[in-house]
Amino acid sequence: MKKKASANLQIYKRLLTYIKPHRTLFSISIVGFLIYSSTQPLFASLVAQIIDTLQSKSREDMYYLPLFFSGLVVIRGIGNYLGNYFLAKVSLNVIHVLRCEIFDKYTQLPTAHFDANNSGYMIARITHNVGQVAQATTDAVRKVVQEGFTALGLLVYLFYSNWLLSLVFLIVAPVIALLVNYVSKRLRMLSKRIQNSIGDMTHITSELVNGHRVVRSYGGEDYEKQRFMDSSLYNRSQSLKSTTTSSIHNQAMQLIIAIALAFLMYMALFFMEQSSVGNFVGYLTAAFLLPRPVKQLSDANSDIQRGIAAAESLFEIMDTESEPDSGTYQTDTCQGALEFKNLTFQYAGTNEPALIDISFKAESGQTIALVGASGGGKSTLVNLVSRFYPHETGEILLDGVEINTYKLANLRQHIALVTQQVTLFNDTIANNIAYGMLASASRSAITAAATDAYAMEFISKLEKGLDTEIGENGVKLSGGQRQRLALARALLKDAPLLILDEATSALDTESERYIQAALQKVISNRTTLVIAHRLSTIENADMILVIGQGRIIERGTHRELLEKNGAYARLHAMQFKESGEQPA
Repeated sequence: MKKKASANLQIYKRLLTYIKPHRTLFSISIVGFLIYSSTQPLFASLVAQIIDTLQSKSREDMYYLPLFFSGLVVIRGIGNYLGNYFLAKVSLNVIHVLRCEIFDKYTQLPTAHFDANNSGYMIARITHNVGQVAQATTDAVRKVVQEGFTALGLLVYLFYSNWLLSLVFLIVAPVIALLVNYVSKRLRMLSKRIQNSIGDMTHITSELVNGHRVVRSYGGEDYEKQRFMDSSLYNRSQSLKSTTTSSIHNQAMQLIIAIALAFLMYMALFFMEQSSVGNFVGYLTAAFLLPRPVKQLSDANSDIQRGIAAAESLFEIMDTESEPDSGTYQTDTCQGALEFKNLTFQYAGTNEPALIDISFKAESGQTIALVGASGGGKSTLVNLVSRFYPHETGEILLDGVEINTYKLANLRQHIALVTQQVTLFNDTIANNIAYGMLASASRSAITAAATDAYAMEFISKLEKGLDTEIGENGVKLSGGQRQRLALARALLKDAPLLILDEATSALDTESERYIQAALQKVISNRTTLVIAHRLSTIENADMILVIGQGRIIERGTHRELLEKNGAYARLHAMQFKESGEQPA
């Protein structure tokens, strides 16, 4: 219990560090709230003076009281404006910084993290959880400062007026503390559930948006509606529980204080017999002003608990280890010679290795084709070359240097990757081809790459050509067109090592013929790893590796493997039988 409370305190302290860079603005807001808070006990004092003046025969001071009242209202308004305006600036800055930190961290996380985590939850952290955290660090602090000092000022006034009578508030303090402690734990639990449900709803919505064609084709509308409804109903029930907890907490606090006030009022009739009417009314006025700031402090506690629950998920991301990059070697030029030595690889959390004792060598400029049944380990093998997953057993050498020795950015600078699952961005065709480090490429270089990838054939027919917006993930393009843009991006990079992971699978026969012709031009001066489903596309490869159950079961040229009449020959015969063509 104590460890948990200590951990929550550490989380909140860490949250407050985000206010430090804006401490000047925050200090101004605190001053504003202090000004606002100081007016509350002064109003109670003013009431006492008004009543005493009305009962006094001397009315000399009564003409100044309205001015004093007006002045308090003006000062209160100025304090409230300063506090809220400058705190809003701090709040928006904190939200901006947190969102950027989380997004920046996402760009550094290892591929395994994305494999293991739901995209909806990752998005919800930036959209929803950050807002909860900002509320805990700014709005909650505003309530604590503004209402805390208001309550403190009123208590000081009450103890100053009659300290013995005011001891009643010390009696109820432990009861309030126990109530706050219980409610805090419950609110944190409910807040975590709410955040998870929001992540779930975000994920379901994202899947519907991205997969709407499949949903409609297979009549999945009702299923998706039900999924979302269940998630939304869960969110609603947890949100209602949270609201109910806060409301009951507030009412319980109000009841406890009301009982204390009733007892105080009863006792005041006995203990304040000698006081003036003004002091008596002023004392009770201050006492009855006290429940409001106490309620606000209770609300602030609710905000803080939600913020702590949200912050746990954010700090969990921030504290996740980034993609390992302990390499020190880097080079501006690379020949592209690639070698695997006794490589065995197993994914974390699995019982069987995905690759077992893989060894082969690709000389600079050679084309190595990987074929075999799905799930055999082909994609795993090429993913290891880019260090998307770390390998421990065996070696992968690029130009004779173990790839773990390279600085990560430098290693990937020498590799161009085209996958079956094309990723395009909601931007122009030109910006999708010249993406990231290629952004400075000239227009002529972009056009040349698009031409080599046989993409200019359809780009030239578009009204805006290379400046055409293609929508989210290239939704306005066909599968073959999207694939050709991805290939154009890889060609523009002009890296010495080219990886094609079934890159021609989405192309029609005519487009594929042109792509093959283009590839023949570009692979002559670079090392190419090709994962191929259509065996007709890799007949000219320098070496073909047949991968099965994580092992290399056959290797050789197309002709050599056919003559062996083994696994490759069976795949080849089966494929040409299905296509109705004559085998080579």
